Amino acid sequence: MSQASDTIRRWREDPIAFVRECLKAEPDGWQADMLAAFPTHRRIGARASKGPGKTAVLSWMIWNFLVTRLHPKIACTSISGDNLSDGLWTELAKWQHNSPLLLSQFTWSKTRIVCKHHEETWWCSARNWSKGADSTQQADTLAGLHADNLMFVIDEVGSIPESVMVAAEAGLATGKDTKIVMAGNPTMTSGPLWRACTTDREQWHMTEITSDPDDPKRSSRVDVKWAKEQIERFGKENPWVLVNVFGRFPPSSINALLGPDDCTRSVKRQCPPSAYTHAAKVLGIDVARFGDDRTVIFPRQGLFASVPLILRAARTEVIVANVAKIAMSWMPDMIFVDGSGGYGAGVEDGLRQAGFACVPVYGSGQATDQRFYNKRAEVHWEMAEWVKDRGTLPLPIIDELTKELTAPTYTLKKDQIIVEPKEHIKARLGFSPDIADALANTFASPVMPKMNHADPTANQHMHHAKDEYNPMERFLAEQ
Repeated sequence: MSQASDTIRRWREDPIAFVRECLKAEPDGWQADMLAAFPTHRRIGARASKGPGKTAVLSWMIWNFLVTRLHPKIACTSISGDNLSDGLWTELAKWQHNSPLLLSQFTWSKTRIVCKHHEETWWCSARNWSKGADSTQQADTLAGLHADNLMFVIDEVGSIPESVMVAAEAGLATGKDTKIVMAGNPTMTSGPLWRACTTDREQWHMTEITSDPDDPKRSSRVDVKWAKEQIERFGKENPWVLVNVFGRFPPSSINALLGPDDCTRSVKRQCPPSAYTHAAKVLGIDVARFGDDRTVIFPRQGLFASVPLILRAARTEVIVANVAKIAMSWMPDMIFVDGSGGYGAGVEDGLRQAGFACVPVYGSGQATDQRFYNKRAEVHWEMAEWVKDRGTLPLPIIDELTKELTAPTYTLKKDQIIVEPKEHIKARLGFSPDIADALANTFASPVMPKMNHADPTANQHMHHAKDEYNPMERFLAEQ
């Protein structure tokens, strides 16, 4: 028994030895730095790039606290219940199976780890809040815990609400050995991680982990080739690269996708037919959701965006008829219909019954590019890049379109780019950004032209469409 007590006491003073001997793992340099600080610091944090092993070191600290303290209480949380269960909680199970000692002394379940001999007083629990929780409900996740040996563990802390950290800090007021341990990507220039790295830096032992290919202290777990590819593709100052590759905070938490000058330059940009006639023709459709919203049909061919057709209070069959008329004369290679909320389902069905190929675009769906939180963020980002670098916007509606294009903001969630919801933009503008959303839908996926649009016959169709279909007449008549 004396030998076992000596080992536990040594592991308490030397968590690196615990990881090596009990968990059969070898910490990286930065992980060893955090473990070395664990016995003597009450607040320990890591600001990390993507994928260096931060969840692993959090789980090692949790197991060390459970093994080396008497009757400890540990509360763990993350930005969402799914993130907690799929990340940290799964990691805890993984390391338990590496250790005969942990398997013999502790029971793991989906929400709780308990000591087999003291289930009521010796435990670690997984805690999260509902999606619609207010700040008080979020704070309750960690509130009310008291013990001599108490620890709060916060994973993905970069996006954690401030109220959750306030509740954890309150838990440090009592007890003999109390700690807060956190780790996350620096996605926001506000919140607990930002404060720990700036105004409250003296209170925290902070470890900074980078995947910068040129930094000799970079994380060895992140592939150098991948890091270089991201930098080359998106640039060193891209906010996604700053967070995920360099482990640095972006310039600001919330950024505008486009500025007024971007739109002005786009509309003034010279775009001769030779620059786009070989490109695919695409129609983006945003279907009205409510009475005061508009249905917008936006044609785009490569670098050139035509004047959209705007319909008000149009029934499904009227929308289908208008799209069909345009499609028969302009001959688009693809039609993208906004499928979010099911508002475009009738239009999609009607077009297919009429023999036109179309693809629904679900804003909440999965993005193709890993940088983006959902499809909405991806199409709006692609549209913004097109406006800034190459595309030509239609002059006749540039004033209204500029208002809509410059309204959306983006931030980072779970280290991915997310664009402000349409409902928020509508509340701020006083009207729905339907024109911008229709244009964004034209970027839903790459499209190959089904025919040679540079062919004279194809050009005849294009000019015929311009004569027969003049969206501006409808637009002006409705104003």
